[in-house]
Amino acid sequence: MLKQISESEIEQIKKNSKKLRKNVLMMIHNAKSGHPGGSLSCIDILNVLFTQCMKYYPECEKNPDYKSRDRFILSKGHASAALYAVMALSGFIKEEELMTFRLLGSKLQGHPSNTRLKGIEVSTGSLGQGLSIACGMALGLRLDNINSKVFVYMGDGEIEEGSVWEAAMNASHNKLNNLIAFVDNNNLQIDGDIEKVKGVGSIKAKFDAFGWNTKEIDGHNITEIYNAIEEGKNSDKPFVIIAHTIKGKGVSFMENNAGWHGKAPNDEQLQEALKELE
Repeated sequence: MLKQISESEIEQIKKNSKKLRKNVLMMIHNAKSGHPGGSLSCIDILNVLFTQCMKYYPECEKNPDYKSRDRFILSKGHASAALYAVMALSGFIKEEELMTFRLLGSKLQGHPSNTRLKGIEVSTGSLGQGLSIACGMALGLRLDNINSKVFVYMGDGEIEEGSVWEAAMNASHNKLNNLIAFVDNNNLQIDGDIEKVKGVGSIKAKFDAFGWNTKEIDGHNITEIYNAIEEGKNSDKPFVIIAHTIKGKGVSFMENNAGWHGKAPNDEQLQEALKELE
């Protein structure tokens, strides 16, 4: 039987998510650039993953158990503000460093860079590559007899890339049951509705056809997120969590608005957004 998450843990996660969303908005506002929409949609999942489900060591290579860590890849690298905010919550960086986001010389580049920041497994941002890299990591862990998981986070617009489906086939063929993927299904990409840009149809049916175990969830429901990740950790096949999310979640004028895919809020908009998140 899978471990259950407690009500007190759920309340703390919800509290953390509000703080994380505020930090994301302040980071992007301070940098005058960034991607608020897709960062806000993935906050709850990253929050649950890092605070409840994933094995990691902020001290990195100083820790003797470092090799046994779980691996995380943010394939939709433009949502880096969300990842950095969660990494600050998890002890990888100091919270005050968040305001260096996207500034010249900062460790917190616009897209995650493993040459700049410890805790980033691989530099990402060129969409469609994260799942392939995750397959390689999962195979490597198997060869080294390391019982760890590889988590990869993708966008729904990103899975229009053919390389994603080559990787999906590879994962199934190699029975990579140590691989767990997320698809942030917020239905919007930079050019608008994904079904109008390049319709992907049923994401679940596609992964089912490629031989994966699949789970559809509300990507903002803490219990559903937690249970899906724990189920994935016990899967006998590669596992994908298709998370139905809201782009710009938590800020009314950003929600379900593709115009906020890659635009920083001005001073007035920031204050309005922060007030809504109180």
